[in-house]
Amino acid sequence: MSTDSSSATVTPAGAAPHAASTALLVAAIILLGLNLRPILAAIGPLLDSIQAATGISSADAGLLTTVPVFAMGLCALAGAQLQKRLGVVRGIGLGIAIISLACALRWPLHDSAGLIATAALGGLGIALVQALLPAFIKRHFPERAGQLMGFYTTGIMGGAAIAAASASPLAQALGWQVLLALWALPAVAAALLWRRASASRIDVSSGVGASLPVKAPRAWLLMVFFGIGTGAYTLVLAWLPPFYTELGWSAAESGLLLGGLTLVEVLAGLVVSSIINRFPDRRILLLTVLLSVLAGLACLILAPAQLAIPAMVLLGIGIGSLFPLSLIVSMDHVRDPASAGALLGFVQGGGYMLASAMPFIAGLIREHSSSLAQAWMVMAAGVLILLVIALRFRPGARLVS
Repeated sequence: MSTDSSSATVTPAGAAPHAASTALLVAAIILLGLNLRPILAAIGPLLDSIQAATGISSADAGLLTTVPVFAMGLCALAGAQLQKRLGVVRGIGLGIAIISLACALRWPLHDSAGLIATAALGGLGIALVQALLPAFIKRHFPERAGQLMGFYTTGIMGGAAIAAASASPLAQALGWQVLLALWALPAVAAALLWRRASASRIDVSSGVGASLPVKAPRAWLLMVFFGIGTGAYTLVLAWLPPFYTELGWSAAESGLLLGGLTLVEVLAGLVVSSIINRFPDRRILLLTVLLSVLAGLACLILAPAQLAIPAMVLLGIGIGSLFPLSLIVSMDHVRDPASAGALLGFVQGGGYMLASAMPFIAGLIREHSSSLAQAWMVMAAGVLILLVIALRFRPGARLVS
């Protein structure tokens, strides 16, 4: 008597290819995330060299962060229309291709006008991916959407950390123009991987869902809350390294400081996502992380050289936690998916546009006072406003038009 042992290990036809396809798609999503911040994060550690070579003013240097973030806001507001006109898969592919082109153009176009123009182009690409990729994840991985969004956002922060920490060493070896253009390569890799991984997925162009809640006062409050909080992120991303080079730090040291802060942001965001269900009253967490941001800003204002590491940790914990908390609190105000999408589009769209002003304002401050200490004070005042707003986010509140 003989038995066929292979019968015990038979798997459904197509299971292995499907698993491989899914793994490839997850890898593509992570790689897309990694490419959404280097075009912004690599600038700060190199800003002194860029200003010396191009003569770009501090105010215009602020535009290198302001313009892309503003574009993120515009595309977030137009997310439903973009999905309808481009389709999700095609729109994401177009977005990452634009990021690659913007990075590559920074080699030949490295004067002040060229840097601002490529910042705008890169911001458009980032905005397309950010506006459409969450919709793709929710459609194709509804049961794993939270997990994949976690991978995706971790990829975003990881890309920022890598870009900030490696900017100065690579610029010293290659030149800052080549370094900025070098980020086109991982973007090309992401575009190719996305094309292959998404080839079997049906593209979707949907109709317009729920309208933006422009008549709801609570929606405006949530948008202002997200905007000021994200303003802290854009301010630190653009100006923390130049602030420390003014204090005598090297570009490499200031880049590592920003990279370390970004890694703390990643860890803080993951922790908040894992414990959020234990806090039905979100105000407990909101007040805690806002006080962390305020303490970090106080370190920068009072003793930046002596308290650099505490400032990095406190700001990383606060800013990294505030981003997911702001979106979670917004989601708490709606019940159905259509309304949730409309509210998040409004909150992130207007919020990013509001946050985009902070790097430019800081550049103006630096230009007229030769110091960024006043910018940290302006941001601290914004955090005090957030503390007052956070007290209004009681459990059970709903959006009312």
